[in-house]
Amino acid sequence: MNRKKKINQTLKQKAKKANAKLHTSNKPKYIAKAERAAQVIAAENELEMPTEVAVNSLTE
Repeated sequence: MNRKKKINQTLKQKAKKANAKLHTSNKPKYIAKAERAAQVIAAENELEMPTEVAVNSLTE
C-alpha cells in the first residue's frame, strides 16, 4: 500500500506543478513603496518641465 501511495503522491505533485506553470498569475509585479514614491516624483517633474518651457517660449 505504501508504494502505491508514494507513486500516486509523486504523480499528483508533478501534475500540480505542471498545472501551476500553465496558469501564471496576471497580477502586476510588486513595486516597493519607496519605488512608487520615486516614480510619482519623476512623473511630476516630467509634467512640470514641458509646461515651464512652453510658457517661457510663449512669453519671449
